[in-house]
This record gives sequence, C-alpha cells and structure tokens, in this order.
Amino acid sequence: MARLKDRPDVEFFACLTAIARLADQRLERATPEGLSLAGLGVLGRLALGDGATPLALSRALGVSKAAMTHTVQRLESRGLVAVSEDPVDGRRKQVRLTSAGLAAQRAAQVALRPRLEALRAAFEPVAFEGALPFLRRLRAWLEADG
Repeated sequence: MARLKDRPDVEFFACLTAIARLADQRLERATPEGLSLAGLGVLGRLALGDGATPLALSRALGVSKAAMTHTVQRLESRGLVAVSEDPVDGRRKQVRLTSAGLAAQRAAQVALRPRLEALRAAFEPVAFEGALPFLRRLRAWLEADG
C-alpha cells in the first residue's frame, strides 16, 4: 500500500486543500459578523472600481455565476451592494458598492490586518517567493486543462 510520502503529488494536493481550508477558517473568524469570505471578496473587488457585472465578478473571483448571484443577493439584502440595470445593456445587471459596503470592507481589512501581519512575521518573504513560480505554473496548467 502506497503511503502519502511516496506520492508527493498526492501529498501536495492534500496539504494545499488543508491549507486553504485552515486559512479560510482563520480569516472567516476575523471578518465582521455575517460577512463571508466570498462576500468580502466581492466587496474588495468592487472597492477597486466603479461596479461590475455579476459575470465579471464571478470570473475575477473564480466562482460560478450561480455562486456569485447568491453572494450578491446576500450582500444586497444587507445593504452592502446595490444592483441595477446596466445603463449600456439593460439585459445585464451592474453591482455597485454602497457606503455601508465600503465601511464593511474597510472594517474587515482592519480586522484581518493582525492575522496577515502574524503570517508575514512567521515566514520570510523568500519562502513565499520561492513557492510562487511552481504554484503559478500549476495554476496555469489547471486553468488550461479545464
């Protein structure tokens, strides 16, 4: 029977899955009450510009359009985003950040800062820099395979 250490590719993905889950859990605990990481991602993306369509948001954040629709609806019900018809194409929707959404996004940044600073203090930048080339190649390969 093969052991994990005998299959570095399998162990790599097991570690990657565990790291993603643990990072999400830690970050989720630090976000303001009722704001999911998915919602925080949308607020962060919208804070960069002047709105976006749900499809553009789903592509930018790497989630399905259905998942994005659900996230946007939750954010809208909390008054954090406003959804309206696209002025150029009435068939599309435009999602914009509200002042409450911007405040929530900023509060989340403040709440997350200590966790991110602790991460940076625990690992040298060179460790992250060394891992990035492989991770970028793997991501590109997976995206091309899809």
